[in-house]
Amino acid sequence: MARFLVVTFWRDVLQIFLAGLVGLTMPWAAYSQTARPAYTVAVVPQFQAVEIQRVWAPILAKAGDIAGVTLTLQPAKDIPTFEDEVMAGRPDFAYMNPYHAVMAKKAAGYAPLVRDSKLLTGILVVRQDDPIQSVRQLEGKAVAFPAPNAFGASLLIRAQLAEVDKVHIQPMYAKTHTNAYRQTILGMTAASGGVRATLEKESDEVRATLRVLMETPGAPPHPLCVHPRVPVKVQRAVTAALLQLAGDASLQPLFKDIPMSQPVKADYRRDYQPLEKLQLERYVEQ
Repeated sequence: MARFLVVTFWRDVLQIFLAGLVGLTMPWAAYSQTARPAYTVAVVPQFQAVEIQRVWAPILAKAGDIAGVTLTLQPAKDIPTFEDEVMAGRPDFAYMNPYHAVMAKKAAGYAPLVRDSKLLTGILVVRQDDPIQSVRQLEGKAVAFPAPNAFGASLLIRAQLAEVDKVHIQPMYAKTHTNAYRQTILGMTAASGGVRATLEKESDEVRATLRVLMETPGAPPHPLCVHPRVPVKVQRAVTAALLQLAGDASLQPLFKDIPMSQPVKADYRRDYQPLEKLQLERYVEQ
């Protein structure tokens, strides 16, 4: 009987001890999760929301793990809404077009972190069966663009038409690249503006229906920018994580879909400050 009491006593002591350990470790685990800083990431809606989620969510999750932070995708319903959010400085990180980068720098202090190594060009497309063979034939005609301030798909093209080709058009804004292309396919506009990457992501049927009429000179492409409130050590960690992940073969298809297949560090003075001299603000609409 005495032996039974001793065994029971030590069993109870062991259970209490183990329960105490669990009590100590569980709050620490909870603290570890909540202590991980969280940041929002906005992405200019060139594509449908479901496509942006498919491409960006896995990359942000892995980049956050490497950098020791949580990166949460913050959707915008269209490009004008995205512009309002960025100019107000709400997202911590934002993937934006080059002229947005200039505007966001002035409005909220955003700085570019990474960009693709390839230059960005705008394209003007017409229906494959349309007799238009020159941009001069667009004089006075309606042309669809995703948004007034879309860089390659709108600003560069409109500036090229007005300043170089001396062609006057009637711009219409369709909110997304996809909508702009379809307005031309349906005959609602004579042409539409876009970029190679978005046209290449369209279905075979859409691409077969359209042909490129004009392509603008190249410019540094969309950067991922950061708001100055984000600590410098976090900025560097996220930059390093993205550059590291770009070398992961399993993620390369997603980086190509951004498109940022060959990301490099971005520098505002070198890459985007020269755009201030192009006077694109004459074509920017608030």
